[in-house]
Amino acid sequence: MWLALDMDNADSKKPGTRVFKKTSPNGKITTYLGKRDFVDHIDHIDPVDGVVLVDPEYVQEGKKVFAQVLAAFRYGREDLDVLGLTFRKDLFLACMQVYPPKPEDEVLLTRLQERLRKKLGENAYPFKFELPKGSPSSVTLQPAPGDTGKPCGVDYELKTYVMEEKKDKEDKLEEKPHKRDTVRLAIRKITYAPELPLAQPRAETDKEFMLSVHKLHIEASLDKGMYYHGEEIGVNVHIANSSSKTCKKIKITVRQFADICLFSTAQYKCPVASLESEDGFPVGQSGTLSKVYRLTPLLANNRDKRGLALDGKLKHEDTNLASSTIRDENTPKENLGIIVQYKVKVRVMVAYGSDVVLELPFKLSHPKPPEETPPPTPSTQPASGGQVAAGAQLADAPAVDHNLIDFDTDGPDKHEDDDLIFEDFARLRLKESEHLGSAEA
Repeated sequence: MWLALDMDNADSKKPGTRVFKKTSPNGKITTYLGKRDFVDHIDHIDPVDGVVLVDPEYVQEGKKVFAQVLAAFRYGREDLDVLGLTFRKDLFLACMQVYPPKPEDEVLLTRLQERLRKKLGENAYPFKFELPKGSPSSVTLQPAPGDTGKPCGVDYELKTYVMEEKKDKEDKLEEKPHKRDTVRLAIRKITYAPELPLAQPRAETDKEFMLSVHKLHIEASLDKGMYYHGEEIGVNVHIANSSSKTCKKIKITVRQFADICLFSTAQYKCPVASLESEDGFPVGQSGTLSKVYRLTPLLANNRDKRGLALDGKLKHEDTNLASSTIRDENTPKENLGIIVQYKVKVRVMVAYGSDVVLELPFKLSHPKPPEETPPPTPSTQPASGGQVAAGAQLADAPAVDHNLIDFDTDGPDKHEDDDLIFEDFARLRLKESEHLGSAEA
């Protein structure tokens, strides 16, 4: 369960920033994150960074704290994992030691990490992961009604845990993390539509029929190559019939193609929007038809379709149809887990003849949100010691609003509700510990 530390206060003059927090069952380590969605900007990916608050009395000699990011493709239900078989393929794994910190892993702190450390104290240790270019986006396969457990798909998990070294009978070191010492956080990697315009999809064909001298000519095109979720798609169709056949009606379908990349590639097709029309038909010999058909692919109209690919979903949050996979040709398909594509299929039905079909590929994605211009950064007192060096390294970086997140515990603009929020979380941790203790008893 995510716990959100919301620093917003209607009576406060300073805006706050939402910080996500989760504590291990025994309350000994707590993970803080500024966000759960990490964006792939094509040329770079948002780093996964935060801090881990450690109980110094619990982390004694021989105990270490690690942070780990795992991207995995689950292609079977969790309750089917028996006899040591796991229906899961790991696509990306990175791990770092958070405590005790290693000098070689030291990184420049973000503004959020600086504020968290200032608020939480010296027992808060930072971590940072850089996701590799071409790493898969979060995708969930829609379960059937009544299915329980974690759905299939590609998901990301941030895990922080305490590792204790133990010696076995052969005097070898064993490291085994326990659930009571572990914090698991579900995060998502999402992609925004590239700002570069895409070519307008267009297709045409000439159909010949037996005992007919002339041909049936059909053209189809979309008004653009990139659509956003919830946006209407315009399909322009032109029919010029010089044959002796008659076109009866037209059917247009938006189809989702999901390539499941495991040991061999399997492709699943699912219609997500369709329409059938006889308006302007029949189109007989020497007849023509030019018309624009409009349809909108929405998850709301496809919630009963099992196996439909959706954008990665977090608990208690709705989602949408999966965005098109934007893939570098140099990235192996096996590293992506699920590749999602969309096509508009135009089918013209011909009386006493075979139907004519055209396909128009397009991309479906999220628009890049507008960048907010931060207010001017107020002047601050110069830091001392090692903080001066860190400040010098940040001199060339873009200015960050001082009020982006306020964890100051003193001064005239102090947030009076900070301690109350932490008290609430402390009570939650206490209840979890009491529940854990009663369960162990």
